[in-house]
Amino acid sequence: MANQPESIYDLTVKDANGNNVDLSIYKGKVLLVVNVASKCGLTNSNYSELNQLYAKYKDQGLEILAFPCNQFGDEEPGSNKQILEFVCTRFKSEFPVFDKVNLFFFFFFFFFFFFEVINI
Repeated sequence: MANQPESIYDLTVKDANGNNVDLSIYKGKVLLVVNVASKCGLTNSNYSELNQLYAKYKDQGLEILAFPCNQFGDEEPGSNKQILEFVCTRFKSEFPVFDKVNLFFFFFFFFFFFFEVINI
């Protein structure tokens, strides 16, 4: 059986441009991992507030890692290129946007990892 990752920093994910990103580059930072969607009813407020949060705290070590997903109501149907254009042009977001994810798997990993860490 393959080695189980011990933390988020043991993972390598794809960014929205298709490049591998080793999450160990974020060690020592506070991570806010978020699911984003461009056609969600809360898109405008979510991106605006994420941008404000990032601008306020990025120099103190905050990193927002945005993972788009199209599993809920077809709210992120675009390609990665379209998503990046939307996020960077409309909202001028500076935080990294990653490849679309399967949130059921994604949340399962973090849920499992969280409870392993706190030994519940």
